[in-house]
Amino acid sequence: MSDTKKIYLKGIEDGMPIALGYFAVAFTLGIAARNAGLSPIQAFIASLTNNASAGEYAGFTLIAADAGYLEMVFMMIVTNARYLLMSCALSQKFSSDTSLLHRMLIGFDVTDEIFGICVSVKGRLNPAYPYGAMTVAIPGWAFGTMLGVILGNALPANIVRALSVGLFGMFIAIIIPPARKNRILAGIIVCSMTASYLFTKLPVFHFISSGVKTIILTVIIAGIAAILFPVAEEQKREEGTN
Repeated sequence: MSDTKKIYLKGIEDGMPIALGYFAVAFTLGIAARNAGLSPIQAFIASLTNNASAGEYAGFTLIAADAGYLEMVFMMIVTNARYLLMSCALSQKFSSDTSLLHRMLIGFDVTDEIFGICVSVKGRLNPAYPYGAMTVAIPGWAFGTMLGVILGNALPANIVRALSVGLFGMFIAIIIPPARKNRILAGIIVCSMTASYLFTKLPVFHFISSGVKTIILTVIIAGIAAILFPVAEEQKREEGTN
């Protein structure tokens, strides 16, 4: 078995919990799509081509309100703005000879969770790894949305909420192992969670969308961490050769 195939299968393995979490969360999104008047096929295509929970929910809300195209485009850009930042960060993980086509295809599905497992990979990122994760994650999200439209409100609300918690548990599982090995990283994570909570609760920040809040916090916290705890150049070279 070639190294590329092994890396691809590893991506599928690591992406499977994400796919299961997406399926559960997308089920609740499907209910919102149904309330907006979308058919199961329409909701399936929307999730297949978007892969953005907050963005899709905002889009379905605007569809239900008969909003115009320009308003919807603007809302999608604002809601999903943080993915631009994630894509820029992830681009630094690829080797310089990674083609533009690979970068664009992977950029199509840079979600919070896939970004999380990709940046956790030591050394340079082989495109086969995110492709493997996307192979299972995208269908999980799309089929979950479609099933939510079909079943509607058949499941009790408590069960739907319980299913949604699974994705948060999976994301915690991504950040806990490296945090246990690095106290500085653990401290940065705690500071990030605290700052995110304050941004959510303080009235002065209520006018800022969740996507813009994420960008502001990421730039500020990452910038401070880079200044206070710079990564040694030798360590960077070592990671690049792994």
